[in-house]
Amino acid sequence: MSEQDTLARRFEEHRPQLRAVAYRMLGSISESEDAVQEAWLKLSRSDVTAVENLGGWLTTVVGRVCLDMLRSRSTRREDPLQDRDGYVRLPDPVVTGLAGIDPEHEVLVADSVGIALLVVLETLAPAERLAFVLHDLFAVPFDEIAPVLGRTAASTRQLASRARRRVQGAAPTPDADLVRTREVVEAFLAASRGGDLEALVDLLDPDVVARSDGGTLRPSVVRRGATDVASQAITFARFAAASPHPVFVNGVPGVLAMAEGRPLSLMAFTVKDGKIIALDILTDPERLARIDLGSVLGD
Repeated sequence: MSEQDTLARRFEEHRPQLRAVAYRMLGSISESEDAVQEAWLKLSRSDVTAVENLGGWLTTVVGRVCLDMLRSRSTRREDPLQDRDGYVRLPDPVVTGLAGIDPEHEVLVADSVGIALLVVLETLAPAERLAFVLHDLFAVPFDEIAPVLGRTAASTRQLASRARRRVQGAAPTPDADLVRTREVVEAFLAASRGGDLEALVDLLDPDVVARSDGGTLRPSVVRRGATDVASQAITFARFAAASPHPVFVNGVPGVLAMAEGRPLSLMAFTVKDGKIIALDILTDPERLARIDLGSVLGD
């Protein structure tokens, strides 16, 4: 086996974690793959004989690539990423069937990386996001992150601390009981289809946030408050001739609504203390079309 073949084999061993890092940094599955491929190109052109921890080296390389991609994004006015009233860009969901998450996606969505958390990460400045993701989610020491940002370790620690406060305030840790979460989701669907406003409001946290991403051709909306979100859920259920299919969205129970054999919407629920605190709805036809229906629905 040649030296290049050996290097490629070692890289493949680290690929799942590198994809996980990139997904948390970018919120885009395709861009994550691009970032990981760029890391391979950098590795193949580098002399790493003196590198003791190849995984750590590759993680910081991917972090630097993602940082550049995020900074490039922020300069493109046509691609706004921050959640605000009137517009929301949801991160790419990882959709799997009820049989469970396949090994390829397991690392990608481990550690409760739900859509709601990714939405909050999208609102962080690129440097904050890097510091938080690498340190808090992947335990990379600050003195290894600092050179990527061109900052001191102390300054990098402050960035991560600031990001952590924002994440904890806006994306509380969801309930770990997936069976109970599925029950809440099913109760939400039943109340929506039945037009039971009181039951819906009871299932929602008073400060629930519902975000809808329709892509470039459909309006995107952010709604807040139990009564408003419940009313819209009933309206949608009443007029959308859709068949709901239970799925996992980033490892958490969700719903894929189908109409005439095509995906109409994908709903991701964040449940805390038995109440729905966030409802993220993807209705973008372009991204819905990428879902592997055969795998997800078991056809």
